[in-house]
Amino acid sequence: MSYVSPGSGWPGDPASPDTPVAHDAAQVAELAGGSRTLAELTARQSVCRACPRLVEWREQVADVKRRAFADEEYWGRPVPGWGAEKPRILLMGLAPAAHGGNRTGRIFTGDRSGDWLFASLHRVGLAAQETSVRADDGQRLIGARVAAAVRCAPPGNKPLPQERAACAPWLVREVSLVVPDLRVVVALGSFAWQSAWTTLREVGVRLPPRRVPFGHGVEVAADGLTLIGCYHPSQQNTFTGRVTAPMLDVVFSRAAELAESAV
Repeated sequence: MSYVSPGSGWPGDPASPDTPVAHDAAQVAELAGGSRTLAELTARQSVCRACPRLVEWREQVADVKRRAFADEEYWGRPVPGWGAEKPRILLMGLAPAAHGGNRTGRIFTGDRSGDWLFASLHRVGLAAQETSVRADDGQRLIGARVAAAVRCAPPGNKPLPQERAACAPWLVREVSLVVPDLRVVVALGSFAWQSAWTTLREVGVRLPPRRVPFGHGVEVAADGLTLIGCYHPSQQNTFTGRVTAPMLDVVFSRAAELAESAV
């Protein structure tokens, strides 16, 4: 089998063999909207099979594997959000990495982007450890949560528009469940910025009528919540120097400051 069976004992697996499975966009909307708790929502996210291309790809990657991880079992399922249940800060990315979250079962865990992200979060007091390599490594987010706009690793890191649309209800419901405590959303990259803007409006946050252009450090305040743009710590950005460790620290320090001042 090219993915981990629900309830088979994978660390942090939120699902069981009885968790309902969405097989199309309509079922995603139904199951997401009907999720009463984060636990129920993350379980349902983690078994979704609504997008055939993404299901085929994530399971193919889990079967073929990368040589460096040839002896490891891959998660091979959608990767749900994780972190604090009542976060004051939400970090939003695009999608899991094929050999990162798709392998470990936890977003930003086990890839180079995560190395940069968690190191910065640790420096500013938002993560218990400076690294995150697997689901049972003891990493813990402090007053923060991480989620992706698309829950499956996409080919070429590019989900199709219809796949983004099908997956959106998972994120909308997740944000609706945490928004009462939320004070800051950090969008990692331009696509996450677009998704954050759309999602926040969907859950009733009153943003400016026109979307503010994405940029590193750009802030938009609305309804007691601040949206902050941050360049994604991808290898392309970190190798070229477009993103540096101090740049990430400035954004996350600002997020922590805003979250604290809103107490």
